Amino acid sequence: MAFADGTADFRSDTVTRPTEAMRKAMADAIVGDDVYGEDPTVNLLEEESAAVVGTEAAVFVPSGTMGNQLAIWGHTIPGSEVVCVETAHVRNHERAAAAAIAGVQFRGVESPDGSITPDQVKDTAAPEHHHPRPSLLAWENTHNTSGGTVTPLDVMVETSDAARAIGLRIHLDGARLFNAVAATGITADRWADPVDTVQFCFSKGLGAPVGSILCGPADFIDEARYRRKMLGGGMRQVGVIASAARIALAERDRLTEDHENARRLADGLADRYPGSVDPAAVQTNMVIADCSPIPGGVAAAIDALAAAGVVAAEFPVGHIRFVTHRDVDAADVERVLAGLPRP
Repeated sequence: MAFADGTADFRSDTVTRPTEAMRKAMADAIVGDDVYGEDPTVNLLEEESAAVVGTEAAVFVPSGTMGNQLAIWGHTIPGSEVVCVETAHVRNHERAAAAAIAGVQFRGVESPDGSITPDQVKDTAAPEHHHPRPSLLAWENTHNTSGGTVTPLDVMVETSDAARAIGLRIHLDGARLFNAVAATGITADRWADPVDTVQFCFSKGLGAPVGSILCGPADFIDEARYRRKMLGGGMRQVGVIASAARIALAERDRLTEDHENARRLADGLADRYPGSVDPAAVQTNMVIADCSPIPGGVAAAIDALAAAGVVAAEFPVGHIRFVTHRDVDAADVERVLAGLPRP
């Protein structure tokens, strides 16, 4: 299932191209001015998204970053802290937007997999007048940096209860929420139940070309819509892209295919290069391979893959992160395994 140039791109699930069904829907989309609330396709997408996660309302935004930042801005006060894991996307990969927009800083807690314990949250409570107060707990599920790991729902519930006990609001960066759904069988509304707001992306594993959505209580979403315009997120006749997002949301069950391909790749890498991957740690659509057992290391591996028509990137240092998605299949997994240097 290679791209038009014949390559298989494993860098991220953001690289997917719209399907023929999406392209037709985009061409035929009924549109209006979304800033006035008059785009019927966007309105349907927002209603469908809110229903899937069990919230009152939703607002369509251009990116997951904007959705997360609208949530942080709406939940916090300037000078307070957002509690999250040190490797969270909102802390490290959103260009310090929370500091610039909401006037908050992050309190990062150590975690190997995106989980946060109740004690870690309790320890963030300001002990005396020198320290900033926490105002928000931000989850990321699945967790990108640790390789698509799923924070168990019972952990989220217990820690969220502890956060509420000290007055925190709670946001879920669910950019890949439906990968957590596919991995566990737990429905999206149950994942959203312990939090106040949830953002998820249409443009990652779901495979749409652009767009994310922020879901939550109706009054919160009304304010987020107002602030979206302040950030330049009023997109006018945006039903053109919302139509593709609706198809992506309707086809979300196909994510299990990506997980199967990731496991197939992990098993192949572990068999050929012992110590490179722990297949048991591959929970969703990401495989992070330690390249030290590969002859020539990460540079040689990336060059050999390129010669085989496979696009891959180093992340983190000394590793390659392979991400499976709609536009790579089992044959492309075999291209990876065939293209790597032999031990």
